[in-house]
Amino acid sequence: MEANIRKSHFIYWASGIVSICGIIFEVLFGALGSYILGDGVKQYTLTISLFLTGMGIGASISERVMKQLIVTFIWIEFMVALIGGFSSFTMFGMTAFAPAGTDALFLYLVTFTIGALTGLELPILIRKANEIGVELNRSTARVLFSDYAGGLIGGLLFAFYLRPQMGMVKSAFFVACINLAVAVLVLYLFRSEIKRFSVHLTGAIIIGTLLIGGLFFGEEMAFSFEQKLYKDPIIHMEESAYQRIVLTKEQGDTRLFLNGSLQFSSTDEHRYHETLVHPPVAFSDKQDNVLILGGGDGIAAKELLKYQEIKEITLVDLDPAVTNLARTNFHLLQVNKGALDDPRVNVLNKDAFKFLEDADQFYDVIIIDLPDPNNESLNKLYTREFYSLVRNHLSPGGAVMIQATSPLFATEVYWTIDKTVASTGLYTENFHVDVPSFGNWGFIMAAREPLAIEEVQFTVETEFLTEEVFQSMTVFGKDEDGEILNGEGQVVKLEPNTLINPHLIQKYEQAWRNY
Repeated sequence: MEANIRKSHFIYWASGIVSICGIIFEVLFGALGSYILGDGVKQYTLTISLFLTGMGIGASISERVMKQLIVTFIWIEFMVALIGGFSSFTMFGMTAFAPAGTDALFLYLVTFTIGALTGLELPILIRKANEIGVELNRSTARVLFSDYAGGLIGGLLFAFYLRPQMGMVKSAFFVACINLAVAVLVLYLFRSEIKRFSVHLTGAIIIGTLLIGGLFFGEEMAFSFEQKLYKDPIIHMEESAYQRIVLTKEQGDTRLFLNGSLQFSSTDEHRYHETLVHPPVAFSDKQDNVLILGGGDGIAAKELLKYQEIKEITLVDLDPAVTNLARTNFHLLQVNKGALDDPRVNVLNKDAFKFLEDADQFYDVIIIDLPDPNNESLNKLYTREFYSLVRNHLSPGGAVMIQATSPLFATEVYWTIDKTVASTGLYTENFHVDVPSFGNWGFIMAAREPLAIEEVQFTVETEFLTEEVFQSMTVFGKDEDGEILNGEGQVVKLEPNTLINPHLIQKYEQAWRNY
């Protein structure tokens, strides 16, 4: 009797532990999809849907498991450990070597499979607890409690420890080892009723050897796979709480990538940042107080520090890992000249939207140097609500400059951003510049009063920008101007992007699909 009680207690613990592992795999697959395939909301939605559908089908299949419940559970855990453990490693390999689209198919198949195996686990554990003497209502309630409580723990572990500390490859192998450990403990605890014990133990040893090898060497091999995604050698890579940060360098060209998207190239960043910074400073009546939203690499701040009249620069960037890297990495310091440690620069690691909601200060110049709106979190920073907050913190006589993606590659996206800014009552002017590492890139300047482009004068030293070059940036070709035509040759009416109707992200995904 005492032995049965001990076994039933372990079943509850096992259900909680495997639930933790299942939830971690679920969110891990969502993070993988977001990083490699883009559009985080879509990938997390697909992941959750496929995982839950798999659980439902797995639970249905469990009805057919009538005998050898413990052996079935053990081999389910073996399969979860093997498939889940190698999931991230294989995903990076497929991204580097397999035909386009194969990586997405693989991720969705693995998500569904792990979901189905997870759905098989719980009914088997419930029935086993009932088999050894626990009443059905108690066994069901206790196993489900352990499962749901474990789900919360798994989500928190992934978000606050596994992803930022171990990365996606090592996390998958680590969690798989926990699944395997549960299977081995169950194998040992119920050894008296298991036939061919040595066969199952041998399977555990083989899988364990593979997982431990992956835990110690898989990340290094996956790094070599990921290197093939970048033209130049990777010199730094880390997984922050918000994104994957990669630095590459070749023949003096340092490049920063966030979640696979290029942020700058040191060979031509001056074209981008001079256009971003100097025009709004030139148009502002005064330049005492400047706000940068984004720009955690410190390069926009470097350009602003050329102006002695600027007294304070507030830089708001969500990810402390980016700003810390900009302050400590030798290669980034060569580009930003240590701007973030200048006494005039105040760095705040906050969400830009939340910062503006809470702030009570006005700014003479506002620089918006945020990544493109390629996911839901960034999309909110390209809405009428966000630009209304920007307007409300702009000093009279001040100016705003916004990086606004490419008017050539994403024409409808660029002009929708312009429409969104203008919907707040600000006057806008449109510019584009050729940045070789990016291509044709667009900017939008805004102010409370109309902007007289012909009156601009730059008072600091620049490598690229002149008054004549700046005025030429206002000229757009017929294939990139604001008159967007549909398939029938009719002009498309652009609507502002809002929190209630966040249509910009779909436009962005469609526009960049072929680039």
